[in-house]
Amino acid sequence: MKSSRALSNLVRLSLVPAVVALSPVALSQTVKKIEASDPTFEDVRSPSIEGNTVKKSWKPKDWLEVEVKVKLEPGRAAPRDGYVDRLTVRWYVAVENKIDKAGQKYFLMEKEVTHVNVPLDEDFYLSCYLSPATIKRLTGRDRAGKNSITAVGGEISVVGAAAPARFTSQGNIGKPWWQSPTMQRTNKYPLFNKNETPFKFLWWDRYLEIEAETR
Repeated sequence: MKSSRALSNLVRLSLVPAVVALSPVALSQTVKKIEASDPTFEDVRSPSIEGNTVKKSWKPKDWLEVEVKVKLEPGRAAPRDGYVDRLTVRWYVAVENKIDKAGQKYFLMEKEVTHVNVPLDEDFYLSCYLSPATIKRLTGRDRAGKNSITAVGGEISVVGAAAPARFTSQGNIGKPWWQSPTMQRTNKYPLFNKNETPFKFLWWDRYLEIEAETR
């Protein structure tokens, strides 16, 4: 009889780690991990799109595109259709302050974008853009390029994810550089999501759909 009770207790104890491992938090995770690459930079020229209207002579200028590759690792509570409803990314772009001598060392621009119909276990890309006018105003040059900006970073979050993900062009993140007191936040130099640029209808399947803003 005693041996039966001892065996029963042993079975109960052996199950404890499994019960702990399957905690409510773990069981409710739709996304186990958000994987994000370091951002890449590319200068992209304004596309020449002609319709059946008056033909105009003009010289296309450069936009600066910043891109991040992302993949969501499914969690225990991943939806059966293989998608989550929304993903939010907050972009941070720092540019050396060469204009306001009384201000901080860098200008910090921010942009939050919400994406919809987000696939699990599949690579996709997120992007943001600086316009030709912003590039020239900040740098004094028409040409874009990685040297036009000091740093790019961001945070990606998904409801039901184990944790948000951070990415940066500055290597390993401890305390995010965008929280530095040397940053002067400004909305004078806007960042644009892809739908706010001439590239809205280009490379469609490479990027996530963007949720329309409600007015």
